Formats: sequence, C-alpha cells, structure tokens
Amino acid sequence: MTTPEEPAAKKKPIDFSLCLLCQGKKYIKRKVLEPLSTPQADTYETFLRNLTKRDTHRNPTYVAINQRLQGLFAGDLMSRKALWHRSCYGMLTHIQHIERDKGRYEQATSQMDTRVLTGAQRKTIPNDGLPTKTVSRICGSNYPMSIAFVVVTEFCERFSFYGMKAVLVLYFCYFLHWNPDTSTVVYHAVDSLAYFTPILGALVADSWLGKFRTILYLSIVYVIGHVVNTIGAVPVIGDANTHTALAIVGLVLITLGIGGTKPCAAAFGGDQFEAHQIYEQSKFFSIFYLAINMGSLLSTFITPMLRDYQCFGGDCYVMAFSVPAGLMIIALIIFRAGSPLYTKIHPKRNVLMDVSRCIGFAIKNRWKHRNDGDLPRNHWLDWAKEKHNDNLINDVKKVLRVLLLYLPLPMFWALFDQQGSRWTLQATAMSGDFGTFVLKPDQMQTLNPLLIVVFIPIFDLGLYPLIKKCGINFTPLRRMATGMFLAVIAFILASLVQRSIDNTLPDFPVGNEMRLRFLNLNKEPVFITAPNQSTLLSGIEVSNYGTHQSQDGKVFTMKLNETANCSATAYHEKSFTLLITENLTCNQITDLNKKPKGSKAHVRIVNALPDVVTVKIGDMQLENIPSGGYKVYQPVEHGIYDINVTSQGETKIVSTQSLDFGGAYTIVTHKVGILVDAKLFIDLPPNTVHITWQIPQYFVMTAGEMMFSMTGLEFSYTQAPKSMKSVLQAGWLLTVAFGNVIVLFIAATAPLAQWLEFLLFALLLFVVFIIFSIMAIFYVYVDSAENCVNKDLQLVQ
Repeated sequence: MTTPEEPAAKKKPIDFSLCLLCQGKKYIKRKVLEPLSTPQADTYETFLRNLTKRDTHRNPTYVAINQRLQGLFAGDLMSRKALWHRSCYGMLTHIQHIERDKGRYEQATSQMDTRVLTGAQRKTIPNDGLPTKTVSRICGSNYPMSIAFVVVTEFCERFSFYGMKAVLVLYFCYFLHWNPDTSTVVYHAVDSLAYFTPILGALVADSWLGKFRTILYLSIVYVIGHVVNTIGAVPVIGDANTHTALAIVGLVLITLGIGGTKPCAAAFGGDQFEAHQIYEQSKFFSIFYLAINMGSLLSTFITPMLRDYQCFGGDCYVMAFSVPAGLMIIALIIFRAGSPLYTKIHPKRNVLMDVSRCIGFAIKNRWKHRNDGDLPRNHWLDWAKEKHNDNLINDVKKVLRVLLLYLPLPMFWALFDQQGSRWTLQATAMSGDFGTFVLKPDQMQTLNPLLIVVFIPIFDLGLYPLIKKCGINFTPLRRMATGMFLAVIAFILASLVQRSIDNTLPDFPVGNEMRLRFLNLNKEPVFITAPNQSTLLSGIEVSNYGTHQSQDGKVFTMKLNETANCSATAYHEKSFTLLITENLTCNQITDLNKKPKGSKAHVRIVNALPDVVTVKIGDMQLENIPSGGYKVYQPVEHGIYDINVTSQGETKIVSTQSLDFGGAYTIVTHKVGILVDAKLFIDLPPNTVHITWQIPQYFVMTAGEMMFSMTGLEFSYTQAPKSMKSVLQAGWLLTVAFGNVIVLFIAATAPLAQWLEFLLFALLLFVVFIIFSIMAIFYVYVDSAENCVNKDLQLVQ
C-alpha cells in the first residue's frame, strides 16, 4: 500500500492484445466475467490479474495496438460488460475508427449499463464478430483469406446462372416450341422471380439463419433445380408436357436458390472486413463485381457452343444445362470449404418484425395523439420512441430513406435485362458471319461481361480519378443517374438498328390479307388467271407474291391456261405457295410468314421429278419425296452445300447452293434434258444487317451498367445499418424484379413494332432519369463507419 510520501507504484501496463488471442466467448466468460463479482473489482488491474498471461510482446503489431489502446482508455473504470465489449469486440474491430473519432465513441459507450451482471445476464452477452482465431490474410495483403472463397463461389454461381440464362429464350422457342412473345414473357417472369425471392432470403438471413447458413442451405435447393432443369432437356424423357413441367419446376427451384445467394453473398463478403478496412472493403465490391462478370463472360460464350453441339438429333440443350449445373455444385463445395475462415454474424432478432412493429407503432401513436396538442417531432418515426429504442428508430429511418430512392430504379432494369431477350431475338435477324468464324445470336450477350472486365480498371483507375482531379464531385447517386441516361441512349441505338432490319423484310400480310404465289413444276409455261393476279409463268419458275383480301376460310377459283380450274383457300395473315403439277392440278402449301427462328437458314424440298426421290443437304437427309410432293422447312447452318439427289437408286451431286443466315429457301428437283438438277428459290431474303451493328448499343449500355449497377451495389451496402444490410441488398435486387415486371406488362399489352417499343422504353427511362436526379439532390449520405458504431451499441444494450 502506498503512502503520501512514497511515489505510487507504477501500474502494470494493460495488455489489450491478449484479446486478440481469446478463444471465443467461453474463454472471456471464464477468465474475465466470472472472477469479477463486485463493482470495485471492475478495474483494469483486476482484469489483468484474471487473464492468463501470454507472451505477446514479441509481436510488434500487438505492441503497437496496446500502445494506442493505453492512450485511449488509461485510468478508466468500467463495468464488466463495457470492459469486455471495449477490449474484445470494439477494440478488435474499430481501433482505427476510435482513434479517428474518440469523442463520439466515448459518448456512446458512456450510455452502457454499469450494473454488475448476474450469471443469467452473462449468458446473454453476444459474441457476434468475435473471431475464434487469428484472421488469415491473402499473400501478406490486408485482405482476409475468407473473401477468396466468397469471390470464387460467386464466380461459379454466376457462371451457373448466366450460362443457363444465355440459352433460355432459344430453349423455349426451339425445344419447348413456344412462340417468341411467350418465350419473352416467360423469360422475364423467371428473371423477375429470381429477383423477388432475394427479399425472402434476406429476411431469413437477417432474422433467423444468418447469411452463411442461408447461402449454404438454399444453394442445395439451387443445385436440385439445375439437375431437374437438365433432366427436362433430355428429349427421350417423357413428352412435351413432361418437358414443360420439369422446366417449370427446375426454374422455380433455381429462383428459390438465387433468393439465398443474391442478397447475402455481397453482404457476407463485406462482413469479412473490419470497420477500419474501408479502402479494402470498397475494392472488394469491385473485385466481387468483376467475378460476377467473369462468370457471365465465360458462360455466355461457352453454353451457346454446347447448345450448338448435336445430340438426340438436334441442338444439345441437355449439355448446355448440365455444365452450369456442375458449376453450381462446385460453388457449393467451395463455399462450404471456406467455413472455418469466415466471420459469421448471427442474427439476434427478427429484423422484419422489429421494423414492422416500429413503423406500425409510430403510425398508431401519431394517430392517437393527433388532437393532443403535443409538440411536433422531427420525424414521424420519432413517435415510436415511447416503445422502441433510438438505435432501431434511426436504422429504420436510414432504410426508408434509401428505399425511397429505389422507387424509380426498376425502369433501368426493364431496359437492361432485355439484352437476354429482345436484343438476342434482334440478333437472330442479323448476320453473324465474320469469315473465319460465325458468332451465334446468344453469344452476342458475351459482349456485356467482356466490356465490364475491360471497363472496371478503366473506370476505377482512370475515369473516376480524372473526374475527381477536375474538381467534380461525382457522387454515387450522380453516377447512377448518368448510368440511366446512357441506357436511354443505348435503346435509341437499338431502335435504329431494328429499323434497319425491318427495312430488309418483305411486307407480310396483316388483318384480312393473304399472300399467294405460284410455283410451276411443268417444263412448259402456264398462264394463270386469279383474282387481282394474272401472270404467264415459265417452266420450273415461281411468281412474285400477290396480296388478296377475303373472308377467312373462303375458297376462290383460278384458271390455268384457260382450260383447267384450280382452287385455293384464304387464311388471314398467312402466306402460301400454290404448286402447279404436271397434269395442271394444284397443291397449296404454307410458307413462312416471318423470319425463321434463330439465325439458321431454313430449306424445303419440292420434287418435280416423276420418281420418288431422297435429298441430302449436309447432314440433313429428306427421304421418300413423291412426285409433285414436298418436305416442310428444315433448319440448316449457314454455309455452302452440295445437293445430293437419289433417284431410281442412283445418287448424284446435282448442284451446289449457298444457304445464308436467316434465309428461307425452296429447292426444286427437276430434269434438264436427261440430267437431274436442283433449282433454288429464295422465299425470304437472308439477314443482311451485320451483328456488329449491335456493338454500339452494348457498349453504351455496359458503360451505363458500370455507373448504375456497380455503384448501386456498394451504395446499398454502405448506406445500410449493420443489422439490415441483407435486407437493403434484397431491396436493391427487388428493383430488378419490378423492372422485369414492367417488361412483362409492356410486352403483353403494347402491340407495337419492335423499333417503336425500344423508343417507348427509352422515353420512359428518360422521364425516370429526371425524377431520380431531383431526388438525389436532397439525399444526405450516411457515413458507413457510423453504421458500424451503432451496431456496437446494439450488441451491448
């Protein structure tokens, strides 16, 4: 004991770095809380005596940490709960933040309860955020090793989703045989559901399972959905109804699985960083977005190639779906393997119920006191203070302010997600011939992630620093507004391209119109007299189309050489060819009334020989075509083909023909003298607008995505309170879902020409751009570090 004359014994320095070696909650409870039983014992000296001594002074990092902490808290007297919180949780995760703003932290922690905790109370102390081991770093950097598993998992999952999605519209059109409008509607319905389910996943994560277990469990559902979808693409399994049912079940399971990964993956990755790692966390979101687009880039290029592989007598959709399924299985394995390294923050309450009760009570209480003459409060949510604490009220205020900003955002996604539907269908009407290789329509989507990979370093290291150096405050919301404007320009460009494509198409019949032409299979000319159409047709020749207006199903008669009668039936909005055979009889066959599905050429055979023939074009063989008969259109790849005709047991190459992208052709087998020949007629002209004309619209749209989507992802995380990050991430994803609903509504209700539809979307987004820009002016940004401090207070209150 010291006397007034004697100098006080020098206090033994407090080794706060021992907390870095604590082995979880049990160690803290056993060595810190239980030995302290009176308020007088709650001093640093008692705390030090009851810790197991370990030699950490050899590590310079621990020494530096101790020195900083000594300067902050020397001489303080704290309760057990405050002592444990400051030393083992707050100091570990917020050292640099405390140094930067000690006053705010001291004021906040002064509100902590200083009572002596009972044994039951000690059990309620959370250990959220308390690591059970020293955090491993990546190659000596300041990045935790755990984010490597998160990023690789995201890469595999995005490969899985975008790979499946890349061939989905064509799968609907060509395997399930749905029309383009139905395929577009279902495509966007699946996309919309994939962005609605994340709100459920976020609530489960923040209120029940936590992010780790939510991702893990729903990833299993994700895998099952991929397997079911792949089985449904096997032609020999069941009939068309079976394939449709399996496709729907598989896609629903996939969207449920996405609900667990999409809202949680980015937030879970952000949780791996400590509060002072603001720079590393910001760069993580760029890396995370890069992983998303690398997965998208590879999958959208590879899966169309797998689809193009021939199996079961057609395009191999089963292979195109099985590879994404395999990548999702790999994603599940990798994510589970990283479990020992993750920082897992477990939820303590039902966030949705807390928010709902807070909002409901505020409204109810305000209504209850509407006539009491009470003093007005700063915010309508302040009326909940009688029942709810300030931290919850402030968190709800922050969430609602951000959600209000989200209201205009769906319109951007309504345009952006049409890259996989309307823009892909647009590409099917274009030429993808690059000479040495052919670019498939669904591979054009690869341009978006490819440009993202190129743009990320350009924007982060070049454009944004340059704008900052010019003195322009390019805030996140200004970036997002710029992204909207760029999307408007992209759709104006898409409209111009579509207009150029439409100018190359013939005038198809509309309303009560029908198109009719004649194909003379005789060697001699035939004079045809028909309503509104008379012509002299040479041997083995086809006439131009004539347009007829008549009642649907009405039969009308024509004369051939003024001696024979021929009849045809009118059908509205249809095109027909009337085959005139050798004995002047007629055979009405249906022509294509729109461009063929996909970019392939379509060809049919008409036999003008007196014998039954078999025709082989490349790998396609059309057998037993009778005299005067025909085979319906069959798709073939673009190229130059030898026409092999087998007649009377003899096979010969009778001609060589070029079949181009998107063209429809009729090949007539006939005789020239004693030789068999094949004559080609063009029913629909091939695609002449090159697919490279889509590059400008993809370029501008991707630049807009960089400004809008990548910035919005980080904005949602940094502006969200710590306890509600997944919920706000899900709210961000929900804007994507409503964007797809907008496409569904317009595609189903607005019967516009495609180029006009593109202009309509551009106009709607321009209006939204103006509204959002005005809203952004009044938004006040929240410091992400402030959200972290509020989280700390919630842990100890």
